[in-house]
Amino acid sequence: MARAAHQVPAPTPDAGTAPARPRGRRRLLVPLLVAVLLAQMAFAMVTTAVRQTPTIDEPVYVAAAAGYLHEHRVRLNPEHPPLGKLVVAAGVAVAGAHVDPSFTGAQEAAGRHLLYRSGNDPWRLMLWARLPVIALTLLFGLVVFAFTRDLAGPVPALAALALYALSPDVVAHGSLATLDVPAAGFLLTSVWLLWRARDRARRCLPLAGAALGAALATKMSTLPVVPVAAALAALSVCARRPRDVRRALHAAGVVTAVAVAVVWAAYLAVDPRLRWDPGATHVPVLHGLRGRLVRLLPFPEAYRDGMRIQFGMENRSWAGFLFGHRYTGARWYYLPAALLVKTPLGALVLWTAGALALVVVRRLRPAAPYVLVPAAVLLVAAMAGSRDLGTRYAVFLPMSLAVAAGCVLTVRLRWAPVAVAALVAFVAVSSLRTFPYYLPYSNEAFGGPARTHLRLHDSNVDWGQDLGRLADRLHDRYAGERVWLVYKGSGVPAAYGIEARDPRRVPPAEVHGLLVVSDSAVAVAKGPLAVLLRTGRPVDEVGHSITLYRR
Repeated sequence: MARAAHQVPAPTPDAGTAPARPRGRRRLLVPLLVAVLLAQMAFAMVTTAVRQTPTIDEPVYVAAAAGYLHEHRVRLNPEHPPLGKLVVAAGVAVAGAHVDPSFTGAQEAAGRHLLYRSGNDPWRLMLWARLPVIALTLLFGLVVFAFTRDLAGPVPALAALALYALSPDVVAHGSLATLDVPAAGFLLTSVWLLWRARDRARRCLPLAGAALGAALATKMSTLPVVPVAAALAALSVCARRPRDVRRALHAAGVVTAVAVAVVWAAYLAVDPRLRWDPGATHVPVLHGLRGRLVRLLPFPEAYRDGMRIQFGMENRSWAGFLFGHRYTGARWYYLPAALLVKTPLGALVLWTAGALALVVVRRLRPAAPYVLVPAAVLLVAAMAGSRDLGTRYAVFLPMSLAVAAGCVLTVRLRWAPVAVAALVAFVAVSSLRTFPYYLPYSNEAFGGPARTHLRLHDSNVDWGQDLGRLADRLHDRYAGERVWLVYKGSGVPAAYGIEARDPRRVPPAEVHGLLVVSDSAVAVAKGPLAVLLRTGRPVDEVGHSITLYRR
């Protein structure tokens, strides 16, 4: 028996290591796919950033960022906190922007002066201002992946990352020097860390508070999530110690206190002396409950005045446009309707299925408050606002619901993996077909990006991004023709070689030749411009955002 045992051949080194090779390859496959998804997203965003002229909000943020670098004080754009603009300032610093210290005009004029009248190359400056936001957007993709992996595993995490990386809204606004994607990404990071605090409270709660503070220090619209985050912090502690009320309250306090400290730190980073003088900026006086709440906020005076300015904007009546109808004011259902148009159909299905999976699947149910409640609160708050100007106000949804969508793969149905793969592929095709025109994207049910302007306006379609493309089109196809231009944006047409007159300043009978109108202006046209459009013949379009008429 002993001799027989010794006669069994020992395994060779190759035989012993052979099973580990496929396992090692599988380990490498996931990071490789993550890198591929983020690389295609980076390519889409950088390509878009290179070709787009300044959108309406960007010059203001870039001018404020340049002011931080050169004046070391909060002056321009006080209605938004400084952190997002400090991110933009990193790119502005690398670009070596020249600032004219003698200019003291309003923030919109300051942006145009910096880009076009201060000796800067507007193409180069805008690209460098956008690159830090692009980098942040890619990092938030890793947060989407990590959050979903914690909930459901690596394969669902890849599906979630694919939905995020292919989201036209995220790509469109993640490639701009604006604040919407940074604020939403910081908020998602905070929620993910609050979830991880269930196992690592001491380490993750302060980090969650820091990420929440970063969101608050980027956009004030994230404030409604503060009580939700505090409640989630308490819930994370109660997951291990259900009856420890003292620890739960302590956790909520830590997250809130760290968030407040980060907001103060953002203002101190701009100006250690915290100088704030509204100057020519009109700061409304708030009465009633709003006024009392603003006074009670434990933030710098500049932050509280910024909130007063925001509430003043909410009291204005804005022009809206939805499904071909012009209106004044706000409609509560605007954002859901706009999201229905501007979200890939496959993503809509997976978002819905993912939200149901979080509620129905027992092992996922504890994560439902973390993934769904902050997004729902922000959506309700945005729907209550007065500005029906774009789905960028809800750009947190493609992030949070991508995490939910990945969880569909935990459902024990044989056809679930095939269905998810097919829907993600559908999203990929829809997203890639709109390249590089991500701002005017709409899904196939609504005719694609070429027809978005018939249903929506402003940052959903035409935010001034195609002035450079218009200059190329006029040079290539319409050289020498008289051009009349109604442009809705912050760019200066003459800086791109466009010589045109405003048709609204002359009688309609004098307008002959080529009439070029931004689609956002078409959507809300009235008076003489509406007459000109009715009597003109569309002959061309640029970037699905500008229409050319022949008169």
